[in-house]
Amino acid sequence: MITAVILYKNESDKVLKRCLQSIFWCDETLVVIDAPIAGLRPAIKAKIFHRLLDGDFSSQRNFALSKAKDGWVLFIDSDEVVSPALASEISNIKPDFEGFYLKRRDVFWGKELKHGEAGSIKLLRLGKKDAGEWQRKVHEVWQINGPTKTLNNYLYHYPHPTISEFLSSINNYTDIDILEQKKFSYFRLIFNPPGKFIYNYFLKLGFLDGYPGLVYAFMMSFHSLLVRVKMWESHGF
Repeated sequence: MITAVILYKNESDKVLKRCLQSIFWCDETLVVIDAPIAGLRPAIKAKIFHRLLDGDFSSQRNFALSKAKDGWVLFIDSDEVVSPALASEISNIKPDFEGFYLKRRDVFWGKELKHGEAGSIKLLRLGKKDAGEWQRKVHEVWQINGPTKTLNNYLYHYPHPTISEFLSSINNYTDIDILEQKKFSYFRLIFNPPGKFIYNYFLKLGFLDGYPGLVYAFMMSFHSLLVRVKMWESHGF
């Protein structure tokens, strides 16, 4: 038994439909909507729950866990797609492990980013229903009790269709990120943003991803800068 859980925010119906088409093979699908939306236009065979996020991502995911049937639970965001190869691999997993990490690749402006931070992400997104719970309000992690393994194939992420949406996303997530920062530092304000660019573009070989790799490295640097500027602003400096 495999239950797919989709966390749906403000993406378009087209984005949600693409996600749903990639998990048609699951036995059950739950969609948790972070808004009091009356309904969704795509015709989907899924149980839909309306539950406001209120800044607590773990609470949202644990709520979905409580609604899933016994067996395996696969967490996926609505802007992600399970590749056919990954779907086949998940369908044939053995119960020797309690959870599985999924390797994820960002697709930015039609380019699969194989380098930079986006090229080496892995997330614990598949596990037995009763193996553990999600912790931390932001940058949440699934704490699973027992052995885990990393699967070979990829989950694809389509996070930023346009540069305007990329900027909007950075603005939203930096508001969340400052909640986990301990204290403001002028040193980090000055050196972290350029360091982030150097890390992504040169050390993590982001330049091999061409122009999308350059823009992505710059935007990650801007993200780092904006977090620290917002902290500086909140401290009244």
